[in-house]
Amino acid sequence: MNTVTVAAGQYTTTTISTAGFALGLALLGTELWRWHKGGGGGKAAGPGAPGGAKDPKALIPLGFGIVCGILMIACPAGLLGTLASFLRWGGNSVGDVAMKWMTGAPSQALGTAATPSIDGYGAIVVSALFLVLFLLRKTFAKLIKGRWWKGVLVGVLLCVSTGTAAIVAQQIVEGANGLGAWAINGIAKGTIA
Repeated sequence: MNTVTVAAGQYTTTTISTAGFALGLALLGTELWRWHKGGGGGKAAGPGAPGGAKDPKALIPLGFGIVCGILMIACPAGLLGTLASFLRWGGNSVGDVAMKWMTGAPSQALGTAATPSIDGYGAIVVSALFLVLFLLRKTFAKLIKGRWWKGVLVGVLLCVSTGTAAIVAQQIVEGANGLGAWAINGIAKGTIA
């Protein structure tokens, strides 16, 4: 049997409740339903025209927001990690109130998951990404910003699980770490490993 020793800073531990997870699923389902029914396509084309109601490009802000939410969870500290903790706390709290009102049953801890954290190389990618988003924030339409923020909340709430969402989150974080390593070694230092 092989054992794997993990450095203490390689993972960041966080908790999600069943109500927070349900809220994340509800937000994701709502956005996908709106897109499917025509709320995410081009208005000029109409619902039956090509490129209209089910235009995949309309899902880009939501998907990009999910990736950003996952990367925020992967930040063990700093402003992004704190914002992710706040969003997760809010999602758990709002979901718990909704679950109690609708079902009468309180939420339970879905589990404490250790999500992969960004390393020094991944921090370069995440910092650059969020700085670009901050600098370009005035150029995005209100609808795009709304979908992006919903995606961030979905990413923050769903990636702390042990299923498919966790596998996706791990790939995104490892991708950011690898991209940062490539950028430093290939672009800045001029070496290809």
